[in-house]
Amino acid sequence: MLDGTAGQDVPVGFGFRPYRGDEDHGAMAAVRLGCVERDRVDVHSVVEGLPTAAEIAEASAKLEQPSRNQILVVLDGSVVGYSTIRWWQERDDTWLYLHRGYLLPEHRGQGIGSAMLSWAEARIRQLVKQHGTARTAVIGANAMASEQDATALLRAAGYRRVFSLVELELGDLQQVPEGSELPAGIRTGPIGKSHYRAAWRTVVDSYADTSFTQRWPFQDFVDTADPACWRAAWNGKDMVGVALCSIRRHDHAVGEVEELSVRRDQRRLGIGRVLLLDGLRSLREQGATTARLFTGTANPHRSYDLYESVGFRQQNEYVRYRKPLA
Repeated sequence: MLDGTAGQDVPVGFGFRPYRGDEDHGAMAAVRLGCVERDRVDVHSVVEGLPTAAEIAEASAKLEQPSRNQILVVLDGSVVGYSTIRWWQERDDTWLYLHRGYLLPEHRGQGIGSAMLSWAEARIRQLVKQHGTARTAVIGANAMASEQDATALLRAAGYRRVFSLVELELGDLQQVPEGSELPAGIRTGPIGKSHYRAAWRTVVDSYADTSFTQRWPFQDFVDTADPACWRAAWNGKDMVGVALCSIRRHDHAVGEVEELSVRRDQRRLGIGRVLLLDGLRSLREQGATTARLFTGTANPHRSYDLYESVGFRQQNEYVRYRKPLA
């Protein structure tokens, strides 16, 4: 059974059906592969790359009621597109209901994308009613800056851009610059389990004045902890900064700088650069040959300048759009 209004006003031969689990993952991966050239997808992206069937299975398993919040577009029985809905609460108490759709390029321009969008919005309104979140809920959607078709569709449907992320790559970890001098009294080192709460708090506090960011409970931090390449800076017993780096699970040649945070009163002293370089060297020691990270384009702390100074270069831009629920 489909929720929403899927399948209305689409060309003959096309239809919508619920996600069915394992039997769909290969076809969904094929859709993503078929979009690469037209949408100029960065296949190695840590934001949104080219997922394998196994990665799609993993992501689908994390959805609530995936058979009701994920639909497939079929043409004469073959999968040619799909849409997914997920939601979370942001730091300012906004409930964001995010939909994301993919459609093979040869089937665009026929109204199918608009029908997928209509299904997603109708299903989100059902969810908002069920959850009782109407007072603070908004509809969201993502599109890469290179996805011209998706961008045009969202803008025509009344969505507005609210922020974007840029992804950067350091192509050769052998070229990491030497470390910089730390301010007097500051030391760096690995992060052990006894430091987890301080490290989590350092990151969370760094986002206190940042809009459109998701809540991050401490237990979620613990559940996903991978400290082999984590580094922290201390002033005496007080933690003043962290670099949380990790090896990509599905591609061990790629390292990721997941978080680089320095306490407000300790910024512009060179601590962030030292932590970043320490983290990158740790990734190299663990076998990574390249590194990726992403950051907000409106970052007030000019971290973009820091990343470029050590050799990172921009790859793509990922835009978040929003639309009022009403």
